[in-house]
Amino acid sequence: MNTFTSIIHILTLLSTALMAGLFFSYSFSVNSGLSQLNDSAYLLAMQSINRAILNPVFFICFFGTVVLLPLNSYLQYNGKLTINFTLYSLSAAFYVIGLFGITVLGNVPLNDTLNAFDIGTASQEAVSGMRETFEGPWNKWHSIRTAAVFVSLLLLSIASVLPKR
Repeated sequence: MNTFTSIIHILTLLSTALMAGLFFSYSFSVNSGLSQLNDSAYLLAMQSINRAILNPVFFICFFGTVVLLPLNSYLQYNGKLTINFTLYSLSAAFYVIGLFGITVLGNVPLNDTLNAFDIGTASQEAVSGMRETFEGPWNKWHSIRTAAVFVSLLLLSIASVLPKR
């Protein structure tokens, strides 16, 4: 493995691990805490979190991993379909489809709908309805993407320690 390939590989491992940690910790701490809030507080908290996460550090890791995983797979290809290359490619697919795709097609539209909802002027019935419309689907998609990024990291890690064949 040359220096460039090694650097890309390390960056890929780091960015994938950071994303897996973010989604894992959100699932098992933030969601648990948010679920205890009343409807208005829950929706306000989710609006705040959804706005705060849109920052340069998140974007670099989130989008960077979309580029790094396929690039890492490509750089590991030696002209033969090896188990390592297959695992690297599956890792990329789980991230790109399972985390990125689900985020873009599932969670982001829900976030956009919630962002446009004016909690301050809505009736309590409308607030309760918005939470019901948002929370279940958002958590379902979040659970799937969390599992996907975990599988991506697991496959990447296994491929990283297997002997190169």
